[in-house]
Amino acid sequence: MKFLKRNANVILICLFEVLIGILLLVDPIGFTSAIIIAFGVALLIAGLVATIGYFRTDAVEAALRRTLAKGLALLLAGAFCVLQPAWFIATFPLLTILYGVIILLAGLSKAQWAIDALRLKTGRWFLPAISAVVSISCAFVILANPFASTLVLWMFTGISLIVEAALDVVVLFFSKSSVN
Repeated sequence: MKFLKRNANVILICLFEVLIGILLLVDPIGFTSAIIIAFGVALLIAGLVATIGYFRTDAVEAALRRTLAKGLALLLAGAFCVLQPAWFIATFPLLTILYGVIILLAGLSKAQWAIDALRLKTGRWFLPAISAVVSISCAFVILANPFASTLVLWMFTGISLIVEAALDVVVLFFSKSSVN
């Protein structure tokens, strides 16, 4: 139980990655549009709060904080997200490359984890090494961008999220016994 409490954040992140991966597999365009619209609504609310806050604040302080400009910028960004989620979907290949870079960096971090485990002779160093190889391989496939359609890219991203999260949970549980 102490192990679960100590690693609850990692396990929750992995479960969240699996959930997102499944949703991307089921309806990638719909899921992405919903996320973009939800983000836009959050920006609209933040912009509305900032704009109202500007008018409720003392004139000198409001002028120094520039909350009206910030609020209006948030309102415009939120409106764009709500009204034009397709624009973000059209730019997905660029976002996928950024995702590939993030996965590559995570894979390099896992490679260090494996090498550290090997150098510290904790055993089972091969588990984070396998996870590192999978992460780095997925990153190279994403960065090479050999796919013809955005839908396939979304599906690949969903599958890579699920596989990577599952491997991270396996490594976490197996590394528990080598640390204790």
